[in-house]
Amino acid sequence: MRPLPLIVILLVLNHVAFAGSRMAVALFALQQPGAGALTVGLLMAVYALLPALLSVSAGRWIDREGINRPMLLGTAGVGLGTLAPFVLPGLPTLFFTAVLVGLSFMLINVAAYHAVGEMSAPEERTVNFSYVALGFSTSTFIAPLLTGVSIDALGYRAAFLILALFTVLPLLALWARLLPEAQRQEHRGSEAPGPVLELLRDPELRRLFIAMAILTVGWDIYNFAVPVYGAQNGLTPSQIGIVMGSFAAATFTVRLAMPFIAHRTRPWPLLAVSLLLAGLAYAALPFTHSVGLLMLITFVLGLGLGAPQPTVLTLLHQSAPAGRAAEALGLRTTMINGSQTVMPLVFGALGAALGVAPLFWAMAAAMLAGSVFARRR
Repeated sequence: MRPLPLIVILLVLNHVAFAGSRMAVALFALQQPGAGALTVGLLMAVYALLPALLSVSAGRWIDREGINRPMLLGTAGVGLGTLAPFVLPGLPTLFFTAVLVGLSFMLINVAAYHAVGEMSAPEERTVNFSYVALGFSTSTFIAPLLTGVSIDALGYRAAFLILALFTVLPLLALWARLLPEAQRQEHRGSEAPGPVLELLRDPELRRLFIAMAILTVGWDIYNFAVPVYGAQNGLTPSQIGIVMGSFAAATFTVRLAMPFIAHRTRPWPLLAVSLLLAGLAYAALPFTHSVGLLMLITFVLGLGLGAPQPTVLTLLHQSAPAGRAAEALGLRTTMINGSQTVMPLVFGALGAALGVAPLFWAMAAAMLAGSVFARRR
């Protein structure tokens, strides 16, 4: 099998386990005595804490080591973490799952993106990253539906077991070394790479990280607030899974069209339109309570948040210094997971005090401001 399709398949299977575990952990936590929105916020923050601290170091290791060993270790960690609540259900185990699965999937994510960037010719990167994004959209669609239906039909423990099974085939493939190593890049000269903040001296990289920061917080609020908002409005886990599946269907649709769009639209105007769509969707969410309308609005939200990723990843890979591409991806992952560490705590505290609606409106304001920033760029 060619490397790109195999990478996409491995990512899809691992991401089903990762994304499904996030939903199952959040909903299972709400069933525990005394747990609420703040507990869910803490769990979602724990998912991202170690990746936020270790992604840059992981990127430097992948630059030196290659991709097979990091992806193998990451897949084993995701499998063990999703299996743990099946073996020993309870709130402490959910925190263990959040720590292990979050850290392990970070290794998979950075290694896979680095492999695609290094294996692609410059003119092919946007299209190839679009295929990877399509894979993520597929798993993002499958994971909430599968998790919600599994919980309703079989219970939480069985749902975690089903998710853990998705890591078996990736483990076997990586153990057999079916995935070739990406080309290893040497740093210029004999010196070790400088501090990671040197990457931000480049103006283009700074602008990219500002845009990614806005998009990252938008994804974080969606992952945290939509399940909580659905549960507060009496939706069942299956209905919440259907609503979140609508978001994933939108990201799949827009990424399927991305090769066509990328040849006809410049990156920054694309970002401006995407942020505008996402901002309008967030503004409308608090006024919506039915499953049908929530599906429509989250579909629009998925279009806005799903479109920019392939272009942003291409620009990031091309702008990174030689031999530091995985490190730049690690810095991106640090930023994403730093947001996912801090923001759920903020969201949980505000959600417990004020409800979810102010979070949606604050995000709408940030997205619309980001759209203006992208248009000026």
